[in-house]
Amino acid sequence: MMLCVIVGTIQISSAQKGTGFGIKGGVNYSANGSYISSVGEHIKHPDRDFGFHLGVFGKFGSNIYLKTEVMYTQTSSTYNQDNFNVQKVDAPALIGVQLIGPLSIFAGPTLQYVIDTNLNDIKAEDRSEDITVGLNFGIAFNFKRIGIDLRYERGLEDYELEFITNNGLHIVTIDSRPDQLILSLSLKI
Repeated sequence: MMLCVIVGTIQISSAQKGTGFGIKGGVNYSANGSYISSVGEHIKHPDRDFGFHLGVFGKFGSNIYLKTEVMYTQTSSTYNQDNFNVQKVDAPALIGVQLIGPLSIFAGPTLQYVIDTNLNDIKAEDRSEDITVGLNFGIAFNFKRIGIDLRYERGLEDYELEFITNNGLHIVTIDSRPDQLILSLSLKI
């Protein structure tokens, strides 16, 4: 009897299977890299802070699948009293494997196009690149048309930004590779 209940639950809850498209959004808990000041050459590590993301996805396949996403993402970090904000477009390409019932795991690269960065409302004077590469991996639970996923993302390339503050006398460099936990809710349309 218990076996029948388990098998029935797996069959009913195995959703968001197969090819489809949808929308997704959620929260990011992130930190960026080191803050290096030209005054005193000190290094600060950021406090983590919350951000958000919104976007669309396409999923192709069932038991083994490809999931592509395009998302607008906003992150922020705090270095003592300094607030650092990043707005970007993320485009992950994830390979996933359906494990059992609603549970799957996934991993893959992500391209990140940085739209805007600022430190205490000061725009970056110099960005090393506008497009960077990162890595995502995580777990997903899919029920009918609704999905929940939790992933870890890490930037793989150096991404240094320079900010000139105090009338050009103080230069701050931030290695802004993201390090974040991302919790998403998706709806297959």
